[in-house]
Amino acid sequence: MSRLPVMSSKRVLTSSSENNQDSQPAQKRIRKDAEPNKHQAATTVVGTRQPPVAATRAPISKPVRGVRAATVAIGPSRGVLKPSAASTAAKGGNMKQTGTKAGGGGTTRRPPWDLKGKVSDMEERIHNYQSKVKCVNQENEVLKGSVAQCHTQVVNMEKELGRQRSQISDYEEKLKALLGVQDELEKLYSEKNILQEELANLESKYKVMETLSNSQETELQTLKMKLSVQESTLARVQVTLRDTEDEVRSLKDTVAQQKDELHAGEMERRRLHNTVQELKGNIRVFCRVRPLLDGGLSQHIQLPVSDNKSITLAKTEESHTGRNADTQKNYNFSFDRVFGPQASQQEIFEEISLLVQSALDGYNVCCFAYGQTGSGKTYTMEGDEFDQSRGVIPRAVQQIFRAAEKLGAQGWEFTFTASFVEIYNETLRDLLYTGKASKRPEHEIRKLTNTEVTITNLTYEKVSNEDQVLGLIALANQNRSTAQTAQNDRSSRSHSVFQLDIEGVNSGRDTRCKSTLCLVDLAGSERMVKSQSQGERFKEMTAINSSLSNLGIVITALANKESFIPYRNSKLTYLLQGCLGGNSKTLMFVNIAPESDSFGETLNSLRFASKVNDCVIGTASTNRK
Repeated sequence: MSRLPVMSSKRVLTSSSENNQDSQPAQKRIRKDAEPNKHQAATTVVGTRQPPVAATRAPISKPVRGVRAATVAIGPSRGVLKPSAASTAAKGGNMKQTGTKAGGGGTTRRPPWDLKGKVSDMEERIHNYQSKVKCVNQENEVLKGSVAQCHTQVVNMEKELGRQRSQISDYEEKLKALLGVQDELEKLYSEKNILQEELANLESKYKVMETLSNSQETELQTLKMKLSVQESTLARVQVTLRDTEDEVRSLKDTVAQQKDELHAGEMERRRLHNTVQELKGNIRVFCRVRPLLDGGLSQHIQLPVSDNKSITLAKTEESHTGRNADTQKNYNFSFDRVFGPQASQQEIFEEISLLVQSALDGYNVCCFAYGQTGSGKTYTMEGDEFDQSRGVIPRAVQQIFRAAEKLGAQGWEFTFTASFVEIYNETLRDLLYTGKASKRPEHEIRKLTNTEVTITNLTYEKVSNEDQVLGLIALANQNRSTAQTAQNDRSSRSHSVFQLDIEGVNSGRDTRCKSTLCLVDLAGSERMVKSQSQGERFKEMTAINSSLSNLGIVITALANKESFIPYRNSKLTYLLQGCLGGNSKTLMFVNIAPESDSFGETLNSLRFASKVNDCVIGTASTNRK
């Protein structure tokens, strides 16, 4: 705030000249001091507050003697002004003014008695002070305008500052974003370097591939030339193919026709084959003579050379009176075929192979061996392990599977089920049983139809090849009951029955067939006098002879065409009733021993076989659906 101090002093009488001289330097000093204050006041105002500026005019009083000149000091609220020479002189207080220079001036002071001069000096000074005050007020107004302008500038600057701060915050956010961008840019630079390396590698690979492409292009041109040649060849081949397809179609028609003819031929073959077998007899008897152990010839058995169906037993009888010479009695027998001691296993089987074929054609076939102990029944049916000495059972199995394989080409599919049972002392035993003897189950014969029977709890094994069947036969031989007798070291003490159930299906012709191949090895018939059986062997002999006697009774009843056939008299006849009098083809082997001491047993066996040979059973029919 500007002040205008007015200082008073004692009245001093000075002359007007002194006043004039004294006031001039003061005015110059005030002007000099005022001009810098203008600029200082304009440049030193800072802030938003406007300092109050007040101009105080000194009261003008009447001229009074002894009153010294007043010094006016002004200045802005902020800033410092140098004290003027007049104000410095006024601070002298009651200093007496003498004739020395005021403020260092060269004029002399008015004499005390020159009051008029002093008043004029004072008026002049007041006038100067008033003009100065007026100038100061004008300057103050200018300063006020400057302050207002500065205040406006400050407001604008504050707005600009706010705007700049918001810009700074925006710039900071942008800077943060730019920093993230910079990180991403660095990553991109690294990826760029990697990609450049990959590009270099790819360029090298491209050069290699380009070289390969050029070479392949050359090969492609070569292949195109070859392709054009092949296309022309293909066109010719297609023409040939169409001709060939036409031929194939005609051949397929021919093949289908031939298959039909083949099937018809197969059916005709089966019919003719069955007719031949029926002409030979649905029950046939073959006789086989066992060779002597020492290799010699038997005297009481005669085999005609020109006839392979006859056998003669010659017995020399002594005269009871002694007057006549010894007489010879001959017993002649005729069978479907008689095999001498030199007949091989292969020759034996060739005669029955046609019957085995009938089993695949859908007919039940039964083949059993009969004879005394030691006559070669087991050898005929089973034989040895060697190929040349194999018996009827392994050879029949081999023929069955080979014929089934051939029929498979005509659309036939066969399934085979094997079982092996023995009749020991009128008790059924499963020869394929592998469990504990204490847990062996009981078996019974159950009749399914008029011509079919089954055995309860019996093991039925599915087989698909010859080796499986041979394994079952070996297992059955281990389990079969044998014992030593006076006539045979290893005599079979039971009847063994091997059954192979056959089921055939021809899906293309919608034809089915079912049959059973039954191969039986009967126990040997013997007399107590010759076998010298005792105890358990005697019991076995009694059961064997009883079952064989019942077999003879059944065959006699069939031969006499009796209305009742006693099949149930024994387990053997009950089990074989389908083979003896039912829908089957039956072959009986009668084995005889060549020793002279076996003449009686041989005669009985041949007589029994002759009864069987005279028996005529019903005509067999195929089990075809």
